[in-house]
Amino acid sequence: MEAFNFSTIGIIHSCYKEKFGIPRQSGLVTEAKAQLTLKDDFSEESIRGLQSFSHLWLNFVFHGHQNDGWKELVRPPRLGGNAKMGVFATRSTFRPNPIGLSVVKLDNIELNKSQVILHLSGCDLLDGTPVLDIKPYLPYVDLIPDAKGGFAQNKPENTQEIVFTNEADLQCQQANQRLGQDIKLVVIQILQLDPRPSYQQGNSGVRVYAMKLYDFDLKWQYCENKQIKVLCLEVVK
Repeated sequence: MEAFNFSTIGIIHSCYKEKFGIPRQSGLVTEAKAQLTLKDDFSEESIRGLQSFSHLWLNFVFHGHQNDGWKELVRPPRLGGNAKMGVFATRSTFRPNPIGLSVVKLDNIELNKSQVILHLSGCDLLDGTPVLDIKPYLPYVDLIPDAKGGFAQNKPENTQEIVFTNEADLQCQQANQRLGQDIKLVVIQILQLDPRPSYQQGNSGVRVYAMKLYDFDLKWQYCENKQIKVLCLEVVK
């Protein structure tokens, strides 16, 4: 197999601090924020004209899965984790080459002296993700209305009701002020997608789930009647 060498052009600084809880596609959690900081090799000239585009394609490395290997058959979560499909018929992170592709919204461009920082939203990228390339999203060719989506034709349904304890509600307000963002909405969008493994979905009980988000640990439980209770947002010190 022929080998190629690629250099990263920048690094993602994301609200997602670990793999668990990251949405399985970009755009599902519209309020998820990230910044792409370009390396010093790339000046303002390299992004001239980029501000006229609303969305971008990012080619990146699944750096959190590089040592996990790959298989020809994988179990897509959209099929309940039971049926197997060929790896090239899925967007599994376990690929022969750990390369990903995401569409993200370009919120603004920051120029900090010689540093170029792209502010993004709708991301599904782990903090520290190395980016290989940026391309503008072109609606006239990238949006295909009659395209077929195979086993993932439709967007996942958000049927979970999210409720917050008094403690969690107060901590959301504090996080809003600290981070300058509607954190409660971010939490709701993430949990409505039910980030649990497929074999655990549909179950309720006393188990407490947790994920690292921004500068806090988000903790929640699954209750009866498709209700999710947010317990707390513990700031990581």
